[in-house]
Amino acid sequence: MVPYSLLDLAPVTEGSDIRQAFANTLDLARHAERLGYRRYWLAEHHNMPGIASAATSVLIGHVAGGTSTIRVGAGGIMLPNHSPLRVAEQFGTLAALYPGRIDLGLGRAPGTDQATMRALRRYVDGADTFPQDVVELLHYFEPAQPGQAVRAVPGAGLEVPVWLLGSSLFSAKLSAALGLPFAFASHFAPDAMDQALALYHREFTPSARLQKPYAILALNVVAAESDDEARRLFTTQQQAFVNLRRGRPGLVPPPIDDIESWWTPVEKHGVERALACAVVGNADTVKQGIAAFVDRHRPDELLLTANVFDHAARIRSFEIAADVMRAG
Repeated sequence: MVPYSLLDLAPVTEGSDIRQAFANTLDLARHAERLGYRRYWLAEHHNMPGIASAATSVLIGHVAGGTSTIRVGAGGIMLPNHSPLRVAEQFGTLAALYPGRIDLGLGRAPGTDQATMRALRRYVDGADTFPQDVVELLHYFEPAQPGQAVRAVPGAGLEVPVWLLGSSLFSAKLSAALGLPFAFASHFAPDAMDQALALYHREFTPSARLQKPYAILALNVVAAESDDEARRLFTTQQQAFVNLRRGRPGLVPPPIDDIESWWTPVEKHGVERALACAVVGNADTVKQGIAAFVDRHRPDELLLTANVFDHAARIRSFEIAADVMRAG
C-alpha cells in the first residue's frame, strides 16, 4: 500500500467564516488521524478570501496540538516571503513542542499577487535566491557550532524534515542536488510531472537527510456514494479555479448541478488541463482511478486533496479515499 496523506487549504465557504474554517480543519485532521493518513499539510496563501491558512505555522501548531500521532506540516511555506532564520525558529518551535511530528515543505512561488508581496515586504527577485535560502535554512537546523554568530533558537539540532515543493523542473533538480524529498503539485499544475519525476530520480544525490529519492505526488480525489454526486461535489473546485482566473477569487462556492452552462469552453479546457490529476466518483471509481495513477507514476506517497463545500461531505470523501487506500 502506498502511504497516503492529506493537503488542506482551510477553506472558507460561502455562508461561513474563518473561525468555522479553523474548526473544520481541526475536525478533519482528527478524522485523518483516525483514518490512517500519514501527514496533514497546510499551505501558505495570502489575500485569498477562500483560504484561511495564511499564518501557516500558527495553524500547524493548532492542528498538532489537537491531534496525537499524525504528522503535521507545511505544504508549503513560500520561502521568498520569509527570512530563512524566521522559518527555522518557527518550525524549530513546532518541532520542540511536537517532537517527531512536524514537516517543513518549502515552495519557491510567493503564493500571492505582487501587491500583496509588497505588503509582505518581500519582492519578486526573492525567488532568485531560493537555492541559497534553502541551504541557509538547512544550516540553521544543524547543531550549533562554537562561535556561530547566528543560530536558530529553537531550531538548531532539531529533527525537522525539509521537503521541496514544485510544479516545474526547478525544484525537482534542486531537491535532487541537495538530497531532499520532493513533492510535486500535480493537483493543479500537472504538465511537467513526468519530466520532473524522471529528473529527480535520475539526478538524486544521497545526503545526510535522505539516502534515496522520495517523491510525493498530489492528487485531487472527490468521492461520494455515487459518481453523479461526486461529480457534482467537484464543481466547487472547478468554479473556484474559474473564479480565480476571472480575477474574482472569493469564498468557496457551493456545488452546482450544471457546470457546462456556467463556464465557457475556453475556461473548461483550462480547468480540465489544470485539474487533469483528479479522481472523481464512487468507491469503485476512485479505487480504479487511484490504482491507475499509482501504476503509471509510481509515487512513494500520495498527497490527497479535495475542495468540497459541505464539511460532512468532505470528511466522507476522505473517508472513502482512505478505505480505498487501505484496501489497495
